[in-house]
Amino acid sequence: MSSSASAFPTVRWLARGLVVVSLLCAVGLAVSYRFAPPRNAWVELLRYVPFLVYVVPAGLALGLSFLLGWRWRLVALLALGLMGTVVTDLSLGLGRSTLAADTPGTRTVRFMTYNIKSYRAVFRRGGFVPLNDEIAQHQPDILVMQDAREVSRRGDLPYGMRDVLPQHKLYAYGQYAVASRFPLSGCAPADMSLRDEKHEYVRCTVDIDGTRIDLVTAHLLTPREGLNATREERLGGLDDWHTNFADRLTQADRIASALVPLRRPTIVAGDLNAPEHSAVVQTLLGIGLRNAFSAAGRGWGYTHGHSLKPGLSFLRIDHILVSPEIGVREAWVGWRGGSEHRPVVADLVISTPVAKP
Repeated sequence: MSSSASAFPTVRWLARGLVVVSLLCAVGLAVSYRFAPPRNAWVELLRYVPFLVYVVPAGLALGLSFLLGWRWRLVALLALGLMGTVVTDLSLGLGRSTLAADTPGTRTVRFMTYNIKSYRAVFRRGGFVPLNDEIAQHQPDILVMQDAREVSRRGDLPYGMRDVLPQHKLYAYGQYAVASRFPLSGCAPADMSLRDEKHEYVRCTVDIDGTRIDLVTAHLLTPREGLNATREERLGGLDDWHTNFADRLTQADRIASALVPLRRPTIVAGDLNAPEHSAVVQTLLGIGLRNAFSAAGRGWGYTHGHSLKPGLSFLRIDHILVSPEIGVREAWVGWRGGSEHRPVVADLVISTPVAKP
């Protein structure tokens, strides 16, 4: 018997093994992501793994399954399907508002959240031009920015931003900036500090044609230190990860507690540094909010990771969360070139008082 002939059964055996392992991993991850205890730090850690780690082996298993029978191909296709939808959090946009744009008593408002990393923009070639181009493309009625200290230090929209947003009112504090076509009132920082570290978010009221909206923009603690510790120290870094995860949960709890009960239509948006099904974001969704992209976006909506190797966005950690009174007509993510974060944009449907004839 030739060596090539004897090798073929071995390849088929390996193909079967890879298909089985692929399905077990897909089912295990899907079940863990959806049904694991809500504050399980191990499952939270898996949510930050680049999707290619999951999808590429499943794709390889599907390719090798063509050496086998059709049942094996179906199993491999199921595994890849689970990896590409449930595990990677595919959105079909099935919760979008079907109201026509000119429906009486409603106003469509384009909302945008953007971590602009302004401290990087001031030192790079082209400066704020890519950021301004991105904002100009979407023409948001309301824009909330994080990591925008260079904006708040200037007291107005600097570096050409005022040309892009000529009619917008501005509130800026610390790393936050809120620019709105509509009147702003009551804007102030709120506390979400951790032990001896000062952390804040910003809260405003926006008046949209007589409807008052509570608006919160926040930038939660980065998971970077916890992730780096587990990558470099393996099991020795898990304590750092557990602490990091608990700190972000504490921040989310403080925001949620300040909003409960929801007294009026509410928007919470920003860089929450956690995927939607993380306990961090679920804490905010648990008070009655829903994710605008999951409601009306199509695709994966990844906003972060393109500045890292291999240059692909693989995490959806920037979010627009809205209360039930606010409809979502469309939602999408923007270009990767302006910042380390893609912006998230949503066309929101706001109910407004109908003028009496």
